[in-house]
Amino acid sequence: MLLRTITRDRRDLLGEGLMWSARQNAVYWTDILGQRVNRLLLDSDQVDSWKMPGTIGWVVEREDAPGFVAGLDRRIVTLTLDPLTIGTLADPDRAGNRMNDAKADAAGRIWFGTMSMDGAQPTGAFYRLDADGAVARVDDGYRIANGPAISPDGRTLFHTDSGLRTVYRFAIGNDGSLGDREIFIRFEDDWGDPDGMTLDADGGLWIACWGAGCVMRFTPEGRRDRSITLPTSQVSNCIFAGERLDMMFVTSASDGVNDSQAGALFEVDPGCIGTPTRRYHG
Repeated sequence: MLLRTITRDRRDLLGEGLMWSARQNAVYWTDILGQRVNRLLLDSDQVDSWKMPGTIGWVVEREDAPGFVAGLDRRIVTLTLDPLTIGTLADPDRAGNRMNDAKADAAGRIWFGTMSMDGAQPTGAFYRLDADGAVARVDDGYRIANGPAISPDGRTLFHTDSGLRTVYRFAIGNDGSLGDREIFIRFEDDWGDPDGMTLDADGGLWIACWGAGCVMRFTPEGRRDRSITLPTSQVSNCIFAGERLDMMFVTSASDGVNDSQAGALFEVDPGCIGTPTRRYHG
């Protein structure tokens, strides 16, 4: 099975926020603690990196405007990289928190979570950013809000509290409202903590397992049926990429980890096809 470490001149302190750009044939990801946005060009394997003025949790491409919307510190900002420009859209969260992870859905909304800086207190929340710029807090009380993923039909949202080692499932209404929070998966002791997530075309949920050094796939019924081992323990996020969406990239963290592969970006063969990455419509 393919396992490739992407060659570059640095390692991430906390790799996260993976995003596939079909427009650029590129994979973007963030280094939250290293305060960087990174880009891998698939045509050439060139890796570029931009220093940010704070912790950066995620970037999402814009549909009808240049650049990205991003989660910077606790703010939502517009972001371009060449040249670097940053403009504040909203500052919705509590003092002492930061952005952690996000995904856009087919309607062009962004779903994002927040957490306290140390992840020890349940001050994090889950939000929806609409195309008109309105922000709604849709759930609350998270220690480490993480890994939103939206089902291929757009009707179900998965979200996790890594601190509680629990993956939740919500029904999504046509207006963007969420149904009741349901427990979908409780992680077993040797599975690590659920971190970033993505879905394949068959509705399988792929989860980066922080502390367990792997990504796992769960069936639409919540049964674990596949695992890919990585050569470092703190695996943090995963995304499908490539023209056929048959490639998978995985981030990791080096902060507090003493091994040569910690903080690397990996490519693995998932053996399946992913779902398209959506853009923000604002």
